[in-house]
Amino acid sequence: MVQFEYVLLALLAGRPLSGYDLGKWVESEGQFLRSRAHHSQIYRLLGRMVADGWIAFEVDPREGRPDAKVYRLTPMGREALLDWVRSPYDPPSRFQDADFLARFAFAAPLDRQAAIRLLRTELDFRRAQIARNRGRDRALRFADPLPELDQRLAREVSEELHQYGAAAVDRWVEFLERTLAKLENWRPGDPTAATEGDAR
Repeated sequence: MVQFEYVLLALLAGRPLSGYDLGKWVESEGQFLRSRAHHSQIYRLLGRMVADGWIAFEVDPREGRPDAKVYRLTPMGREALLDWVRSPYDPPSRFQDADFLARFAFAAPLDRQAAIRLLRTELDFRRAQIARNRGRDRALRFADPLPELDQRLAREVSEELHQYGAAAVDRWVEFLERTLAKLENWRPGDPTAATEGDAR
């Protein structure tokens, strides 16, 4: 589960933003990290982060519209964000977890080595998970099933779901391997470094 205050801190690491701007991001890009959050939830979270000393705001007067609070990171907020980016990651059984995606998206530009550790942890876990589970006995066995239960269809659906899941996790591992190689070979300041791994 993503602790969304860290996502907001990461967004503010790029530039000061108003609560409205943060809410718009949650409705667009942020929808892929968490279920839709109401603007009032974001403002409550911002209020708590101000009280905790992680962010501060300035009032931006706007002609003909309500004034806006524009939030920026404090030194304490920067420290909290970097602590999150660098904290240990414990992969869950389900891949493409929102916490991993959020950490990776924001860790990579803030601390490349932390992102590399994150990728290696996830990759090692998924490889071990595949090794443990790919050849397991997946036969469905029934004993006194409900008369409505179509056993042949249950087996067919189970096999389709397995094939889909196996292909999806294989693509995920390929993504992790490709991205890890890109970060390990990244040369700051080299404009060609971002595309070298893409040439095929």
